[in-house]
Parts: sequence; C-alpha cells; structure tokens
Amino acid sequence: MLKSNIAKAFSALGIVLTALGASAQNKTGLHILKKHPIKSSGGWDYITVDAAEKKIYVSHGTQVNILSTVTGDSIGVIPNTNGVHGIALVKTLEKGYTSNGRDNSCTIFDLKTNAELGRIAVGTNPDAIFYDDFSKKVYAFNGRSNDASVIDPATDKVVATIPLGGKPETGVSDGKGRIFVNSENTNEVVVINASTYKVIDRYKINGGDEPSGLAIDRVTKRLFVGCGGNATLVVMDATNGLNLAKFKIGDCDGAAFDPALKMIYVSNGDGNMSVIKEVGANKFVFVENVPTEKSARTIGIDTITHHLFLPAAQMEATPPTTENAHPWPHMLPGTFHVIEIGK
Repeated sequence: MLKSNIAKAFSALGIVLTALGASAQNKTGLHILKKHPIKSSGGWDYITVDAAEKKIYVSHGTQVNILSTVTGDSIGVIPNTNGVHGIALVKTLEKGYTSNGRDNSCTIFDLKTNAELGRIAVGTNPDAIFYDDFSKKVYAFNGRSNDASVIDPATDKVVATIPLGGKPETGVSDGKGRIFVNSENTNEVVVINASTYKVIDRYKINGGDEPSGLAIDRVTKRLFVGCGGNATLVVMDATNGLNLAKFKIGDCDGAAFDPALKMIYVSNGDGNMSVIKEVGANKFVFVENVPTEKSARTIGIDTITHHLFLPAAQMEATPPTTENAHPWPHMLPGTFHVIEIGK
C-alpha cells in the first residue's frame, strides 16, 4: 500500500460541495498530542486500532508492535511477520491475522497472549487485510497475484480466491453482503458479493488516479476513495458507483471515517491530514489540513476517543542509481514513531 481536480458541484443531482478554501466550517482543533516512539528497525504500512481493548497494532518490518492507546507504551510484539502490511481482528474468536507480504502468508495470533496460532498460505504479496462482519470472513488482498484470498477464521482455511483484474489496495464492507476494494492500476473500486465470492461490479473513479486509501459510511452508503496518484479524494455512492464529489488533498495513502462525528480523515505522506465533513449524504465540506509529518501516510482511528494515529519516521533521500532513477527515501534508524492526533 504505497501512496487534481478542483471540487465540482453536481447540481443536477442536488449535491452541494464546497471546495478547498471556500469552507465556512470551523476548524477542528485537531493537533499532534503525542509521539509514541518504536525503536525497532523496519518499514511500515497499515495501523489498526482496537478502541474497545485500548490497543494499537502497528505493522513494522518483520513484526507487529502493540501499543496502549492510553499511554502509548509498548504492551506486546508479534514477531516473525515478514514484510507485514496489515492486521485484521476477529474479536468474536479472539484471533488476529497479519498479511505477510514477503512470505505470501497470513499469521494467526491470539488476541489475549499475542502468541502465534498458525500460518495460512495465500496469494502473492498479501497487502491490505480486513474482517467482514457480514460473511464472517477475513479478506487478504494480494498485490502481485491481483486477487483476494478469503479465509474462514472458524477453520483457518482459504475458502475462495477471487481474481480482481488489477492490483488491490484497501478493502471495506457495507455490512450487508458487499465488499469494496480499490484497484490501484485500473482506477476502479471493485465490488464483490460476500456470499458468492464473485466480482459483481467495477466502479470507475473519475478524476482519481492510483486509489489507495478507502473508508465507508455504512449509514449514507458513501465510499471515500483517497487517490495518491493525483492527490484527490473522491466521494462515491456505494450503491451504484456514481462519483459525487472530489477534493484536492495530498499524497494520500490512507483514509479513515468517524461515524459519530461524520468526519473523513485522509493521511497524506507530504506532511498533513486532510479533514472533510460529511454534512449529509449529498453534502461534503472541506474543513482543513492538519499538520502531521512527512512520511505519515497511513492512519488508524479510535472511534471512542476520536483520536487518530499515524505511523511516521524521519527519512533521507536515497541516491539514484542506473537501475533506479527515483529510489524510495531511506528511513533513519531509531526514528520510527506513531503520531497521536486529537483535541
């Protein structure tokens, strides 16, 4: 999971949209509260917050670091998760699942003890992973084999492999039998029937490039698609794929939605978090960009405290080579941390 148009008003649809700089909304008051250091080495990707248990699961190279949402202190580690990208929690079974990109596997772990319970072979380079509470299945989205592995957590077996026709990124569920996943290289949201494990639709993202971050409001049936390729957030009708609104954001990789506050948060690796208010199903207002840090590109939300958590590190440029003219920046050792944002 790595990684503009001016906002438009679709008046024929009765959609009201306020563009960047024209918002009459008050500022949120959000700012960086704390920075929680994690001294181990390795890159990172997704972060998962268990608000009820007051835990933060942070992917970090070959392990998952677990922090307290209350103190920020380290309270556990899940080792041997080579190239880990994401963490999914199945609370009813007291089990968690990691997507290990370099091992083409998912680690099963005990939510109480953090002990490894087993491993499941999936597709090539599993990236995003999440638990669908409707079908009671875990979906691992495989970035190189361009498919999804569907895991039954009751048996820990892969019960289906779904070809997606593109490189999948983040997935979400409407809670009623449909799964949505970004297809980064085809600029689509792919729709899956959670009962048949079949692709049933493909929603084109108009004016969005390289979709990565994805969040959903299950009440209004709205998808929030963060596109890092052209720094655009697209709001989409989850029932038919209609593109409803667009906002200029930043180099987005992650998105989160607070259902109580009706706020959309987009984490931008160029150093800020875009905040957009869902006033109603057809009205969205850009509020502000909250300063974060460069490299803070993924995001997790505590829906109880309404705090946001963003992994970040200090980076330095990597010299180009004849094989790679634009290499990824290098992380400075010992600088990895999680930013906590709140009021």
